[in-house]
Amino acid sequence: MVISTPNNIFLVGPMGAGKSTVGRQLGKSLKKQFIDCDKEIEKRTGASISLIFDVEGESGFRQREQQILDELTKRDDLVLATGGGAVLDELNRSRLMSRGFVVYLNAPLDLLIERTSRDKTRPLLQTENPKQRIIELLEQRDPLYRQVADTIVETNRRSARHVVKEIQERLDNL
Repeated sequence: MVISTPNNIFLVGPMGAGKSTVGRQLGKSLKKQFIDCDKEIEKRTGASISLIFDVEGESGFRQREQQILDELTKRDDLVLATGGGAVLDELNRSRLMSRGFVVYLNAPLDLLIERTSRDKTRPLLQTENPKQRIIELLEQRDPLYRQVADTIVETNRRSARHVVKEIQERLDNL
């Protein structure tokens, strides 16, 4: 008996873990549509995430994120990269767990800092000490990523291609 891949694959994890890069390649590999939740929010609002944070605050952004995540997770044949903070909302966590297969892309702290600390498009890191902020975010969010995850993949410094291959192998073994 052949078991097919789950209908929807949702990628969660911290900023800089590679959700968008891996998601794009995984979507192609699985012949599923890829959507980056943050990019979808920007597309629909015509505004950058930074501007939404400036105008509406984090709570306004999280409301938009919840609405779009609800809609996107109802679709079929999708690989979805969530924003790093999507798991903060209990309803988002519930929807992710019940509507698809959740992959937590985990990466070491030094790599996350390297990839994100100078990125001016990440409003939560526009602070005096981005490294400390990443540590705080991880302490808060890591247990939530683990709560929703069906599997955890360590990205480390591996290429997106290798990470995609590992995810596919895990899906094949379901």
